[in-house]
Amino acid sequence: MVKAFNSTRVVVTGLGVVAPNGIGIEPFWKTLVAGQSGISRITHFDSSGLKSQIAGEVKGFDPHDYVGRELKVKRRPRHTQFALAATAMALKDAGIVPSEYEGSTSIPIVFGIASSSLEMVAEGANLITRKGIRYASPLIIAESSPNSVVGAVSEFLNVRTRCRTLSTGCAAGADAIGEAAELVRSGKADFAIAGGTECPISMLPMANFDNAGMASRRNDVPERASRPFDKTRDSGVISEGCGVVVIENLEHALGRGARPYLEILGSDLHSDLDRDAPGVGLEFSMRTALANAALLPSDIEYICAWGPGHPVMDRVETEMIKRVFGKHAYSLAVSSIKGVIGNPLSAAGPIMLISCCLMFRHNLIPPTANYEEPDPECDLDYVPNVARPFKVQYALQNAHGIGGANSSLVLTRVEI
Repeated sequence: MVKAFNSTRVVVTGLGVVAPNGIGIEPFWKTLVAGQSGISRITHFDSSGLKSQIAGEVKGFDPHDYVGRELKVKRRPRHTQFALAATAMALKDAGIVPSEYEGSTSIPIVFGIASSSLEMVAEGANLITRKGIRYASPLIIAESSPNSVVGAVSEFLNVRTRCRTLSTGCAAGADAIGEAAELVRSGKADFAIAGGTECPISMLPMANFDNAGMASRRNDVPERASRPFDKTRDSGVISEGCGVVVIENLEHALGRGARPYLEILGSDLHSDLDRDAPGVGLEFSMRTALANAALLPSDIEYICAWGPGHPVMDRVETEMIKRVFGKHAYSLAVSSIKGVIGNPLSAAGPIMLISCCLMFRHNLIPPTANYEEPDPECDLDYVPNVARPFKVQYALQNAHGIGGANSSLVLTRVEI
């Protein structure tokens, strides 16, 4: 994804978040900077047969707190409900009323989705097995499609839209942000809605994550199970959630009196070259994102790391950072928010961007929670356990997906 060098500046003006550690900007930020984990024992289903019985579940969520009952939103899958709620929050935060643009433009909606509504698919299959084919639900085809999320958001906006769905694994949400930013930068839209949403906490996906060794087995201390870059990490913690942002042309934003959170300078995505070397593509996505932003590695002060708490991926990301930044890597602040939110797959990238937006707004770097024992192979400054006051000028954000997708964003505070 090569940046077009023109005068158009791209900023983030609205945030919407549904996360295990809080719903809405203020609860999310308060618990994030306090390192207060949202991980707990699984309540969505009986997980007693699994080795990993913990996850990042969103608590106290009611879609009708954000979306009118006329949409019959509770008939839709949970990840779609998250997307509708987070979109409503982001638009409200940005001060944008879609109906005011009716007839004048088509609003781009770009979402990343790593998995469909597997819970709905599994329930449908079980129903057919128990009662027969004539009990197959026609809703499953429509609601389990990855594209169903942007369709629901478009219906909610009730104006002309241009919908795109990206499915590049866990990096999909970050890729959606990069795609939306380029649409605005190219002049094809004054603003766009971008995000990622996931709800993988049901028996079918969790059993597969469990058997693949991709879910922590620290069932006795769930709030301390996700341990990015810590030597004792055993794996990440799967979670659910959604992040949605409004991405906007700076001139358009200022013209209507908006207060931007940050500016997106550049982005890139790159696949791993070798399946046996996961995460190696991060080196190329970081290098090209920096080139697209017209910055040197030495300009970056903070990295919002993917850091899922996986023994291999945390080590590889550290290695790729050192390859790109050289000696400067040891001068960087590097933190992962997954000690608090777990890993909500494609929703992680947008939620991480939201944390960066709030970091620029409050001049406070979120900590890496549960970092207690240093790993000699992960030897950078991971901002352990305590948020750090710091006025960051330039930051970089990473994402990595199952299947070898990598994505990087280069961010800066808005100077007018």
